[in-house]
Amino acid sequence: MVQQIFNLGVKLGIIADPRGVVGIKNYLARVKKDYEALKPEDKKYFNTDNLTNPFPDSGIHFDDKKTSVKRLLAGIDISGSEILLASQLGERGKKIDLVIAHHPEGKALGNLHEVMEMGVDMGIALGLPIHLAEKIMEERMRDVSRSLHGINLYQVVNMAEHLGINFINTHTITDNLVHTFIANLIAKRKPTTVGDVLDLLMEIPEYQEARRLGFGPILFAGSPKHRLGKFMIEMTGGTEPSPKIYPELSRSGISTIIGMHMRKETLDKSNEVQLNVIIAGHMSSDSLGMNLFLDELEKKGIEIVPCGGLIRVSRNKKKK
Repeated sequence: MVQQIFNLGVKLGIIADPRGVVGIKNYLARVKKDYEALKPEDKKYFNTDNLTNPFPDSGIHFDDKKTSVKRLLAGIDISGSEILLASQLGERGKKIDLVIAHHPEGKALGNLHEVMEMGVDMGIALGLPIHLAEKIMEERMRDVSRSLHGINLYQVVNMAEHLGINFINTHTITDNLVHTFIANLIAKRKPTTVGDVLDLLMEIPEYQEARRLGFGPILFAGSPKHRLGKFMIEMTGGTEPSPKIYPELSRSGISTIIGMHMRKETLDKSNEVQLNVIIAGHMSSDSLGMNLFLDELEKKGIEIVPCGGLIRVSRNKKKK
């Protein structure tokens, strides 16, 4: 069932969350406290799913509550075209029981800024003073919220509803999976230079395929010969933090950023403080996180049909 699949995603996302299980519990406790403090007339507008789902940028957009999922369509970005594709595949005898997007749509996209609060905990863990981590992140969260306010959030969701296509997305859920995967790999292999990290990334099939397609891991700033030093993995947290955070990270002892993508203004700020910047790649990193989740569904006998920019790699096949 759709709800069971989403619940599994939330469970996996919590286990992989850089805040830890205790951090998640503290976050949900704050959400509950905020909810209870609302006036009765405001509570009816509150998304009560957020009381148990610590990833407000991930959610169920349409669920007919009756379909047993045997085949699903999964992509990094799902537009109306992919929803129509799911419908057309059904007419061709390949019924799609669920569509899973990585990037958020609908209310999950409108809530994207809320999940960025985790960046405060991540910054504190790297040595930032609490007041700086909070104020810089709060400013960035407001910017992201404003940027989303005028977007047509429900266009794709409405199409799924009309066509009766079950539809969910797993944004921070699967970003957490890739974040922890990379962190564990680095901890195990202990690379000493920036070049060593690039070589390590290139052992991962999703990044190999991305390089073949023309968008593999790249060094945005620094030299392969530079020592890795203390590093920050920037693979989760909703979206990029504020450029203002990078001078503070440098002062706290960070030498290298390992991320999915980086805007020019952020890169410029990183260069000002001489940070090494390794960009693994956006679609390939998102694919890695999605694949780690999809593999768990595949183990349950669900067929995965990739689309929407997903580089599908099954690690289940390697175990056979």
